Amino acid sequence: MIEIRNINKTFKLFHRPLDRFLEAVTGRQRHTPYHALKDISFHVEPGEVLGVLGRNGAGKSTLLKMLTGVLMPDSGEIEIDGRVTGLLELGTGFNPELTGRQNIYANGLMLGMTHDEIEARRQAIIEFSELGDYIDEPLRTYSSGMGMRLAFSIAIHADPRCFLVDEALSVGDGYFQQKCMKRIREFKASGGSILFVSHDLNAVKMLCDRALVIEDGHVVFDGDADAAVNSYNRIMARQAEEEEGRQQNRHTSAYGSGQVSVIDGQIQGENSESATLSSGEVLNLDLLLEARDDVGDITLGVLIRDRFGQDIFGVNTFQLDRPFDMRAGERRQARLTLTADIAPGKYTVTIALHSQEHHLDECYWWCDSYLQFEVAGFKQHLFSGVCRLPMAFDLTPVAPETTPDDSLGKRA
Repeated sequence: MIEIRNINKTFKLFHRPLDRFLEAVTGRQRHTPYHALKDISFHVEPGEVLGVLGRNGAGKSTLLKMLTGVLMPDSGEIEIDGRVTGLLELGTGFNPELTGRQNIYANGLMLGMTHDEIEARRQAIIEFSELGDYIDEPLRTYSSGMGMRLAFSIAIHADPRCFLVDEALSVGDGYFQQKCMKRIREFKASGGSILFVSHDLNAVKMLCDRALVIEDGHVVFDGDADAAVNSYNRIMARQAEEEEGRQQNRHTSAYGSGQVSVIDGQIQGENSESATLSSGEVLNLDLLLEARDDVGDITLGVLIRDRFGQDIFGVNTFQLDRPFDMRAGERRQARLTLTADIAPGKYTVTIALHSQEHHLDECYWWCDSYLQFEVAGFKQHLFSGVCRLPMAFDLTPVAPETTPDDSLGKRA
């Protein structure tokens, strides 16, 4: 369906507009080459959803623009069987002065649809977009979400063989995103190919058969979607440590007597080997403890909160009947292991060192949101809500003449 062989793309970056003119006149190079894509190769089979992950500026959008013909590669080959449509940047191909109805015709023609095809599908496009009377209003009066609705509706009704989806889909509300995802799955089931570019790691895991990770213009990973997400998160983790100095600044919000403290920590999934893991995966929390004084009866506690600040789960070594002592100058490595049977989302981990059951007695060290992790996708069966609870299911035949009360009473 799609075959990409060794494509390369380089842009010329000029420090000022005059340099472009001087280079054209004198023939002397006044630009800095920027290699957006370097020797990219991959393929997409019919009915396959290929995710594309990468940091901002990695080359994802440049790749999609070449697939749609907006840009041409400097070298390499692109083979696509059938019509390609998709959502790239919001507003691409739209005239803000035209109404939504008029833009259906204009954008449809740009996608390669004939006048007859547009007329036959016009009402279906309008109904899917759910714009109502706004369809006859100028596009400049639309919100970004309304523009995305119209763009997606036109693209998916253009009868493509390959559909490209960029981050533009993220501006829609939750209901319409679910509607789009359902239509994308139907498109896949009919044999269509999809390239899905998103920073929504859960969506990539749930929707994609496999995924690419692009870094600095290169494909650094091509394989299973779960493994691709892990590769992407290792890249993001390195960026966070290099650019934000997270390791050095981690202690700024901590408080307590300091008699015992946490001097380093790391959190990662057992399989993902990163701070992003699947629901149901084992989560390892490693902490390096240091004692300034001789301290007895130490309690180590952890508290997991969701992105709204709600307490999801908390436990400490006092409750586990595992208090411990440390001598002045001593260091110890602590590992806490739990199964992250919680819903996809972003979470923080608060760490505490204190005496007895809680920090109100004697607090040695406390740090809110000391570590962060994200749950994306499911390792086991799906569930709704905040967490997975152990549940058994049993189905027993009941005689037709048995009353409901008798049946329930026997089982009880």
